Amino acid sequence: MGNPLRERRTAAEWAAGAQVIEIAEKIGDFERLSAIIGADLAALDAAKMPADWRASAVDGRIEFGFADAQQLLPTATLTVATTVDAVCQRCLEAFRLPLEAEAELLLLELEQSADGYDEYEVWELEEKQLQPLDIVEEMLVMAMPFSAMHVDSASCKALAPTVQARDEDTTTPFAALREQMAQDK
Repeated sequence: MGNPLRERRTAAEWAAGAQVIEIAEKIGDFERLSAIIGADLAALDAAKMPADWRASAVDGRIEFGFADAQQLLPTATLTVATTVDAVCQRCLEAFRLPLEAEAELLLLELEQSADGYDEYEVWELEEKQLQPLDIVEEMLVMAMPFSAMHVDSASCKALAPTVQARDEDTTTPFAALREQMAQDK
């Protein structure tokens, strides 16, 4: 049995089967996402390149169904998470960046429209047949930040001296005012 993420069917066929796909892939299985991450990591010295970054797990779930009782509007509900290697744009060091994406998609053909389904994000299908892997990859690419940076500023080598200096120097610009107010009491 093949991987359902790589199968091609129409959106209506996926929805009619109420297909649920558990996602258990690796970053390397997503060609475009791998290319983006690889281009980012190429800025690092070879010695700093994270080992086996393509092996990071991609986990999640995609469920197909219909938004309407007439079964004319196929949907896909997606939850996906991974942790990718990235280069911090402040300190230029490699770090692990968590990515998560959730979406409720209305799968419409190019000329098709649907009013009253505002809870869904419209996903226009360029082709009649759909490969779920493409949806998962696109959602992860869209979850990538424009400029990757450490989430925790204490982990960023570019900000670490600033954080330490701020902790050592406890004088604030309003310390003199606080002292004056205390004397006036």
